Amino acid sequence: MDDTPLWQLFSILGGLLLISAFFSGSETAMMSLNRYRLKHLRKRHTGARRAYKLLKRPDRLIGIILIGNNLVNIMASAIATVIALRLYGDAGIFIATLLLTLVVLIFAEVTPKTLAALHPEGIAFTVSHILRPLLILFYPLVWLVNHLSNGLLRILGVNPNKGIDDSLSKEEIRTVVDVSSKKIPDHQGMLINILDLETVTVNDIMVPRNEIVGLDLEDDIETLLDTIINCGYTRLPIYSGNINNVHGLLHMKSVTRLLRSGGENLSKEAIKRFAREPSFVLENTPLNKQLLNFQKGRRRMGLVVDEYGEVEGLVTMEDILEEIVGDFTTNRAEDEQADIVALDKSMFDIDGSATIRDINKANNWDLPTDGPKTINGLALEHLENIPDGHVTFTIGRYRFETLALKNKMVAKLRVRRLLIKTSDEDTDEEDED
Repeated sequence: MDDTPLWQLFSILGGLLLISAFFSGSETAMMSLNRYRLKHLRKRHTGARRAYKLLKRPDRLIGIILIGNNLVNIMASAIATVIALRLYGDAGIFIATLLLTLVVLIFAEVTPKTLAALHPEGIAFTVSHILRPLLILFYPLVWLVNHLSNGLLRILGVNPNKGIDDSLSKEEIRTVVDVSSKKIPDHQGMLINILDLETVTVNDIMVPRNEIVGLDLEDDIETLLDTIINCGYTRLPIYSGNINNVHGLLHMKSVTRLLRSGGENLSKEAIKRFAREPSFVLENTPLNKQLLNFQKGRRRMGLVVDEYGEVEGLVTMEDILEEIVGDFTTNRAEDEQADIVALDKSMFDIDGSATIRDINKANNWDLPTDGPKTINGLALEHLENIPDGHVTFTIGRYRFETLALKNKMVAKLRVRRLLIKTSDEDTDEEDED
């Protein structure tokens, strides 16, 4: 090599640095690939298919890349040393080490790896054309290196054959949806709501027992007919005296048969005969499970019962779907707006029957949801009695003031979100403006 012209040595050194840059960039590009996007692209992209096959055995991929990278770096070091000795003598060894380290870092490590991290797919799919043949060509050497490396890992108590779990948890999927918000602006909210279905139970969205519209067979036939005509619902529960004595659910499609001939065929016996057997739902059933139950049973409505079998409310398929896509009807949205009236940015007049979930969603608040479902229930639980007159109290950083009391419940409250969280000891003090 002493007789080799310097220009040839510099040319070889430059070529080795380019090869080193190739292996460095290849490693970063292959390891930076999005595994889920790669699974999608491999269906229609040959480069993605090759990259996917290489990544199925990462130990072999890393093996061939590191063998190639270390080989060319050692050769580059040897040639740089020869060049330095011929130019500067013994002092050239130090100079070659310093300069080669700087050149390798900049041109063969940092720059190609940064470029590969910024454009992993384009680089990885391209280099896979070269890495695949190299892996086949040097397979015996790669196998030996992997075999020795895996043996060392086993000595250290690591199982090298343990597969990587690529599945995502619910929270990780939520993060993916958040990150992809710009690409799925119309569906992001629905996807998040679907993920939240298992954290919401039917008693969070049900129509409360006192708001159920149904047909009480103890009423006269004129009252029943008036309810049928003016209710505005497609299904009505049929009961006698009390909703717990339910006979079934009546579909308005069946009522059209009863109303023929001016309603002459309408009778309590006919109503009971056309009613379908009711479906009962436990109050703590998650919405995702109840949605499947409705689908399996071909039902669209169920009566919510507690652990004692008492009817607590009513839930429909529409209620669950609205948790995913939002309100279907303007009437419901208007009702919710009427229940929560904004006085300013932090103060609202709220109907006692409004649910805490609706209040939190509408105002971006964090009132506790692990207890009572309505704001009236939350107030009574905190007060531990039914107030005789208007009172003011604080829960967390929210100041409550009763505005109307009716039928042993708080019918209306004024709620203000405080800037500073106030302790329960200050519940009787007025907050300062």
